[in-house]
Amino acid sequence: MSNKRHIEPLLWSLFGAGGTTIAFFFPAIIFVVGLGVPLDIIPAEALSYERMSAFFLESWIGKLALMVVLVPSYWACIHRIYHGSHDLGLHPGVGVKVACYGGTLILSLATIALLLV
Repeated sequence: MSNKRHIEPLLWSLFGAGGTTIAFFFPAIIFVVGLGVPLDIIPAEALSYERMSAFFLESWIGKLALMVVLVPSYWACIHRIYHGSHDLGLHPGVGVKVACYGGTLILSLATIALLLV
């Protein structure tokens, strides 16, 4: 029996959080942008660049919403890509795993830092 600790449960939990985030928020975003505006259910002025920019970059609620949607999604995407490569018969080594998840960590921290400024 090995006492070696694995980081895999943490990565799978981040993948699960990202998958849940994608499942809940992205259909709503697709509906609003893809159907709501073209069918005139939602006025186009409501989604103008100036209004959306002000909401997502100047209000703390908008910044929090961006972090909640983007950061877990990064982890779900990289986890899916990394493990999908195994399904394709590619077996990347530890270096690729560190680069993938390390890059995602840097991207996550950069997103949070840029939104907190």
